[in-house]
Amino acid sequence: MNEQPSFSTYALPDNPWLSRIRALAPAFAERAATWDQSREYCWPNVKDLAGAGLMGMSIPREYGGGGATFLQVAQVVEEAARTCTLTARILVEANMGGISAVMAYGSEAQRRFAAPIVLAGGKPAICITEPEAGSAATEMTTRADKKGDRWIINGCKHWITGGGVSKLHLIFARAIDEGGTELGIGGFLVYVDKDKGADPKGFEITRRERTMGLCGMPEAELRFTDLEVADDMLLRTPSGMKRGFAELMTAYNSQRVGAGTISMGVAAGALDHAKRYLLEREQFGRPLAEFQGLQWMIADMDAMVHASRLMLFEVAQSAEWNSNRFPDMMMAARAKAFASECSIKVVNDALQMFGARGYGDLEPLERMYRDVRMFTIGGGTVQILKTQVAGSVLGIKPLQTRDGYKQS
Repeated sequence: MNEQPSFSTYALPDNPWLSRIRALAPAFAERAATWDQSREYCWPNVKDLAGAGLMGMSIPREYGGGGATFLQVAQVVEEAARTCTLTARILVEANMGGISAVMAYGSEAQRRFAAPIVLAGGKPAICITEPEAGSAATEMTTRADKKGDRWIINGCKHWITGGGVSKLHLIFARAIDEGGTELGIGGFLVYVDKDKGADPKGFEITRRERTMGLCGMPEAELRFTDLEVADDMLLRTPSGMKRGFAELMTAYNSQRVGAGTISMGVAAGALDHAKRYLLEREQFGRPLAEFQGLQWMIADMDAMVHASRLMLFEVAQSAEWNSNRFPDMMMAARAKAFASECSIKVVNDALQMFGARGYGDLEPLERMYRDVRMFTIGGGTVQILKTQVAGSVLGIKPLQTRDGYKQS
């Protein structure tokens, strides 16, 4: 068994996509407040991303993608997040998580079906969370009953990112065979595009949540009533249905890397604004940069951004030495928890340096603060992630039940 190499032994890989995202960044920065205020999805940004080959850049080349590694994707996500959190969120969804699961576990037909949708600008939606099954995802009640060559899905999902704008949906449900036996939790691909006549009966968007930040990204409740899905749209993982959910969730490790990288990128952007302001703004006859209290704040902010970046890039690269080709689960949990908490501190301190100007909308700090607050919640709460990390460190399996924990 080869020893897992340290990220510090590697130089960052050549990344042809970085120049493309940097060329688009000024326009994204200029538009960012528009999506926040109008609460509209940023279709112009999506068009730009697709035109630059940044949607689906992680999709293998044989399916039309760029074959980018997760580390290369993370670098691009950071650059986008410095200027527009919404755009960075779309990049994550279009290169990690759901589309990664399809590329890893989907059939040849499923891959060739899903890839063009994403490459054209369609952000996939992962449909896991339910009103009574959040962190306890395995308690979901949405079910898919086998009926001949079809599956009949009934249930409800909420806080589905992109509900209403996403065309490709990966819906998780309890699979029940025709004899009434539960087979496990499976992932079902459902395509919705009313403009092209794809309007499946039984698929309904029942509510859109009004959020504190990331206001241009719809968070919706979806309801399925006798929704029919062809059998060939069920993702079948190598270990079969019983282990299928666990295998599909390995793809979520990349999603967590992406979420952590967005929060780190927002913090890096806030740090850039803070550095500029400290050098430009004068009080008491000298620049703010000369005040030691603010110097110490900026030093702490820089350290948190740098440490978060190293952790996130290291776990992104771990996919290259893992047998399943996805980032390491515990490393992903540790990095996301750390980066998401640090980012709130960094953005908050940057806003403080701007005083009343930061609290208003003359600067992007108040929007960045509202945006970054989500990342300690979505994609695995900090508390759940820290419980996973603690279990790994202690060699136990902490169970969030009355039965306590089991030895690992």
